[in-house]
Amino acid sequence: MTNKLIKGLVATAVLAALAGCGSDNDDVTVPKTCAEAGEACTIFTVLHTNDNHGNFWRSENGEFGMAARKTLIDQIRAEVEANGGEVLLLSGGDINTGVPESDMQDAVPDFMGMNLIGYDAMAVGNHEFDNPLHVLDMQRKLADFPMLSANIYDKDSGERYFEPYKVFDVNGLRIAVVGLTTEDTVKIGNPDYISSLNFTDPTEEIKKVIQEIKDGDMADLIFASTHMGHYADAASGSLAPGDVTMARALTAGDLAAVFGGHSQNPVCMELDTNDYAEFNRGDECTPDKQNGTYIMQAHEWGKYVGRADFEYFNGELQLASYKLVPVNLMVLNKYGSPDLADKDDPMSGTLIPGTVAIEESDVVLDALRPYKEEGQRLLDVVIGATNGELVGLKDTVRSEQTNLGHLLARAQSDYKLVNADFGIMNSGGVRNSITEGEITYRHVLKVQPFGNMVAYATMTGTDLIEYLNQVATKTAGAGAYAQLDGIKLSVDCDAQQVTIHEIGGEVFDAAKEYKFSLSSYLAAGGDGYPAIESTSIEIADALVLRDYIETKGTILVNDFNPVPGDIEYLSGGEVHKACPAAAE
Repeated sequence: MTNKLIKGLVATAVLAALAGCGSDNDDVTVPKTCAEAGEACTIFTVLHTNDNHGNFWRSENGEFGMAARKTLIDQIRAEVEANGGEVLLLSGGDINTGVPESDMQDAVPDFMGMNLIGYDAMAVGNHEFDNPLHVLDMQRKLADFPMLSANIYDKDSGERYFEPYKVFDVNGLRIAVVGLTTEDTVKIGNPDYISSLNFTDPTEEIKKVIQEIKDGDMADLIFASTHMGHYADAASGSLAPGDVTMARALTAGDLAAVFGGHSQNPVCMELDTNDYAEFNRGDECTPDKQNGTYIMQAHEWGKYVGRADFEYFNGELQLASYKLVPVNLMVLNKYGSPDLADKDDPMSGTLIPGTVAIEESDVVLDALRPYKEEGQRLLDVVIGATNGELVGLKDTVRSEQTNLGHLLARAQSDYKLVNADFGIMNSGGVRNSITEGEITYRHVLKVQPFGNMVAYATMTGTDLIEYLNQVATKTAGAGAYAQLDGIKLSVDCDAQQVTIHEIGGEVFDAAKEYKFSLSSYLAAGGDGYPAIESTSIEIADALVLRDYIETKGTILVNDFNPVPGDIEYLSGGEVHKACPAAAE
């Protein structure tokens, strides 16, 4: 403990004692602000990011990226230290999965970038288990910082697989950072990779860790770096409970702050409520506070660096200020894309008001450029072949069933973490055809460029009829038009009703339950589909398609060509390939 802190704590204790001595000391008061406390006040800053998902390089529009993030964080460190403070830098996990150049190199450039930026610790995210454990162990060795999780155990030894917490000296304060990982990893992770691990209840684990820290008098403050998700007012639905549930379950004051991830939202609340504020790029942000615990999350991909400036005096922690600092973010147009001044120049957007361009660190650029270049080369590595054209042409795939539409739906329904009875694919998610011959990962990404997660849902036959009454009647020409694989049905476009004949090769039974695959985008109500309860396996659709093609080796188009009569659309007494637009 530094002399400054000892002096501060002694001064605070003396002032508190004098304040209770009676009228002779009425002129002595306990400081109410850091300024009043003077040297008895310790200041420090916590910076945090989460859900990097492979975004080690700037986006195609020049936004975010680790090189600009380093410059920004270095600037904040210098400012804080000049004012007598110190910085702690945390990550809420999910470094892996999302950008092909990173995925194909086991996120090595991302961990190298984190080392160069100077992270102090990270929570282990569920996507850290998208690879075999030997890859994760390689990443642990590569990282110059601890990967923390208190609730993951090795089944054989019964020991924790990661360090549960780490104690840091931050400007004289002992701060313990506890790592926690969502229990949903068991449900959405690859069983081939996590079968040797046990994921326990994070809330129960942190109670144990807090008691251990208290018993050993190891810290002045306890923080958590989590990958559990923030759900307003604890409304996590079918997802595992997140940070709010945990904070409410603890003894008030035990956990000072949570720096989270997983839900990938900017945790910005309406003041003194449990409701999210309407947050736009560059807006001010008030973090959540539950049961005395501050809860913060910095959206995703390194778009922002969360900055929490703290003051510690009178034995209490105060949040002096909080902001989400944008990293070269641009004004968006009505379509949610950067509003370009020159449509042919993807980097001609306007930075959001109140921000200036952050120069990229040459050190980070030079270190990561070889990985960017190698990633581009790997995109052209052959992953399979097709003996004919897989049709994804816009005018065709949005107006009739196609072999590519069925391939995408089947790749998702057959995926080992889904294993559904049939699949649904919106045609707007099919952006290109694949011509006869060799298939590379670059081809896959041209077909599915959006990075939607694959999900599945289960319904009774009766409920499924009601659902497909809305889904299967989407009209020709619309991106919502559904490609349907593994199901036979007739669609009465005029009555907006379906008759299901078979699912998975068996006669349809309205009393039976059926599982079907779709994207998390559609499950959430995208493209005008009904919002439904679903389980997201949190694997991008393009990765699932790549896995399917690699497993098959050669895609035989006849295996996916729509069978005439399987999906039949009826309108005006005639058979169509889709419900005519006028019928909607």
